[in-house]
Amino acid sequence: LSSPPRVHTPVAETTLSPANRSGGGLSTRVDDWGESYGRAWEERDADAAAALFSGDAVYRDHPLGPPHLGSEGVHKYWSDVTATQSAVSVRFGSPVVSADEQRAAVEFWVTMENGGSDVTLTGILMLRFAVDGRCSELREAWHFEPGRHDPPAGWGL
Repeated sequence: LSSPPRVHTPVAETTLSPANRSGGGLSTRVDDWGESYGRAWEERDADAAAALFSGDAVYRDHPLGPPHLGSEGVHKYWSDVTATQSAVSVRFGSPVVSADEQRAAVEFWVTMENGGSDVTLTGILMLRFAVDGRCSELREAWHFEPGRHDPPAGWGL
């Protein structure tokens, strides 16, 4: 049985700590990482977002665009892209984890104001993790739609 999609709620401290990265397998670590990623997005916190990535990370927000390299590249990208966003609400589905527990894919559903207009951003993150639990590679596939929309029944399972 699959667990229901996780709805992110902001909290004050990070959940990505060595204690949380041990013992639960990658699915738990992906959930913890996603919680921290969602919180960084909702709070427009480029420092927190960059801390989730290894120093040699490759972050591709678009398949045809140039990658954002290292945690510094992630920081700059996040600073720029979240500057026009507000009232952000992030949800993640249940992750699909590879047998070697180094890779995962997870759906996301985001509603927000971007440049003063309500929008919905849906997509999938393809992730590869370093041994320390930070993300070493992220590739996004997404769709941007005007207005705020709820996920369809069964989304994220």
